[in-house]
Amino acid sequence: MSLDPSFLAYPKMRHGMDHERYAWSMLAQRAPVQWPGGKPLALWINLSLEHFPLNPKGEGFKPHGSMVMPYPDLRHYTLRDYGNRVGVFRVLDALKANGLQASLAINGELAQRYPALLRRLGATGFEFLAHGWNMDSVHYGGLDPAREAGFIADTLAALAPYAPAPITGWLSPARSQSENTPELLAAAGLEWFGDWVNDELPYPFATANGPLTSLPLSLELEDRFIVGENLHAESEYADQIIDACDFLLEEAQRTGAGRLLALSIHPWVMGQPHRIKHLERVLAYLSARAGLIWNAAPSQIIAAAR
Repeated sequence: MSLDPSFLAYPKMRHGMDHERYAWSMLAQRAPVQWPGGKPLALWINLSLEHFPLNPKGEGFKPHGSMVMPYPDLRHYTLRDYGNRVGVFRVLDALKANGLQASLAINGELAQRYPALLRRLGATGFEFLAHGWNMDSVHYGGLDPAREAGFIADTLAALAPYAPAPITGWLSPARSQSENTPELLAAAGLEWFGDWVNDELPYPFATANGPLTSLPLSLELEDRFIVGENLHAESEYADQIIDACDFLLEEAQRTGAGRLLALSIHPWVMGQPHRIKHLERVLAYLSARAGLIWNAAPSQIIAAAR
């Protein structure tokens, strides 16, 4: 018994992508990107500042890092909060010591809970990204669009008084999106997002409310993914980033096309005293290659890629 032909009928089926979000584009066939100063490698470092509620509802799903034990799960709640009280300052000091900048993806609720932290983050001058209301406010298929738009609006409103410049970028909690998220981001005046990891360079992304840019923030090189999910040693975390840096530099120099190294860091993970030296090793390695690496804010990377 065979399927009825109607099961194979899809009006958007074509060569490349069977949708209209972005054009078919293979990295090796694109016009080469050239970074400022002729440097072969752009470097985007992002710190995620997050609030995990003590009693999550888990609507849609519970993201990694959410509470897992019966209420009150103080063990995990206080470990996540450690990043906002202790770990973040170690990471900021490591960046400063190596002359590097980062962007800051921040949950909106942190602005209500820790205004002193937000003032300290704003004083860095680093670019702010809206990171959703909190880590229990994920975006998922079937989420009411009006409610989702409220998450976005509330987050932007909470962060705006502390941001050193207007916020144009978005990173969803747990990189989650509903079928409506891109349209709602564009409607809110945002210009780019970092949720999709299907590429290594920024690319145009279409929505019904105007264009966005997708700037992939690597998941494979994320600290929580390597150390927390893959259970690799902290030294291996550092080795993997250094290996990626070396490879991307070689590839960029060989092809004449710029490449991007994107690092996602969580202070509650790498800000721990037994881990910070491994992050410092990574940052020192990158800093020592300043002649080849352009360390920039994400909006600057997008502008240069255009």
